[in-house]
Parts: sequence; structure tokens; C-alpha cells
Amino acid sequence: MSANENPAPAEKKIVIEFAGPYHVHGNIPLVRKTQIVSEHGEPLTWKKEGTLETKGDYDLCRCGKSRDKPICDATHCEINFDGTETADTGTTATRQEIMGGTQIVVKRDTSLCSESGFCGTRFAKIEKLVAETNDTNIRSQVIAMIERCPSGSLTYALAADQPDSEPDLPPQIAVTTEITAEGPIDGPLWVTGNIPIERADGQPFETRNRVALCSCGRSKNKPLCDGAHRVKENRGH
Repeated sequence: MSANENPAPAEKKIVIEFAGPYHVHGNIPLVRKTQIVSEHGEPLTWKKEGTLETKGDYDLCRCGKSRDKPICDATHCEINFDGTETADTGTTATRQEIMGGTQIVVKRDTSLCSESGFCGTRFAKIEKLVAETNDTNIRSQVIAMIERCPSGSLTYALAADQPDSEPDLPPQIAVTTEITAEGPIDGPLWVTGNIPIERADGQPFETRNRVALCSCGRSKNKPLCDGAHRVKENRGH
């Protein structure tokens, strides 16, 4: 390599350690994001709260017990953390259910759902709204709900023969905070921008634009978040 050449940038990827942390490669930006909710507690969108300083590769806590969260401090070794990965490694296209829609095709992959709550209000859930998407205002609301879903469980296409439309999200990992009636709680790690994720056994997960990774250690669908952190008896541990 000549003095004028720069080394190729490291590949951005996340590699999961068996019963251990997420190894983050490729200098992926790490930020904080907080839910914005309505006066009735309905999740509306996300607010970026800042960027966390990282240097090159870093390890993120997966067991939920690190004293230096979101960074791993090896507490998983002390508590015999069970990080067994059970999430389906197939493609979302083979699992999606078509929910319908007018001038829009709404799809749902329930195996990815993190129960984040962006898919409904106190008046209507997305299932009801999809049936009313002949109304442009309703269609716009449905699209906004889908694009704010952190897990990518919900997607949409503009026609049956067109690919899913995805929001333009940067390659980054967001440490999320969710707002509940009892106060803020730690949410999942929100991975965006088509960053590859690899299981501990080397098997890759489908690379997707939006992924919600478990950060509490209690998901039954590891490494994906399944909403277990919202169960009240799990909080504060």
C-alpha cells in the first residue's frame, strides 16, 4: 500500500457471541433515541438525544445487567446468561401476511414484532385503519405508523407487484428509551440501515433496514426484541 492509499473501511456488521454481547464492527455510529408520545401515552415518533462516543469496534450488552450499559462489562459471565438464539433466520417475505389496503399493500411479519405500539392509537389499531385506506388521510397515517415501527414487522408496498417501500434510515444503532405511564424504560437496540447481523454459530440473519435487538436479556425470540422489557415485573432488574 502506498503512502497515499487509505486502508479499506471495515465492514459494518454485528456478530453475536454465544451467551455474550453483540460485537459491533465497522465503526457503526451509536446514538440515543427517545419515544415521543401523545398526552395519552400513544407512541408517535422518535427523537434523537445525542451520539455516544465509540472508537472503532465495540461490544453492546445483551444480558441487560451491565453496569456500563449500553456497553458490555462482562456481567453475562457472572450471571450465566442464556443467550440462546431462537429467532427465525428465514426471509421475511416467506412469513409476511397481507393485511390488504387501497392503493397500498400492507404486510405484517408477526415473528419480528417488538410490541412497540406505533401501530395504533386509542381510537383505532392498524388492522381497522387498513380497511379505510381509500381515504388519503388514513392511508398517510398508516404509512407513518409503518415507517416508525422499529422492528420492521410492518411494511408496505404501493402495489402487489412492487417491492416493499422502506424509510431512508442511516446505518446506525440507537439505544432507545420508551415512555410509559410509570416513566421512561430502556427499550431495544434499534439497528437501521441494512447492517448485517450474524448468529453465534455463524449463520446470518436476513439483512433488513430495521431490526429491534433485545437488550434486556429476557426475549423469547433472541436476538430480536419481543417486548419482554415492558413486563412490569421485569423492570429495574
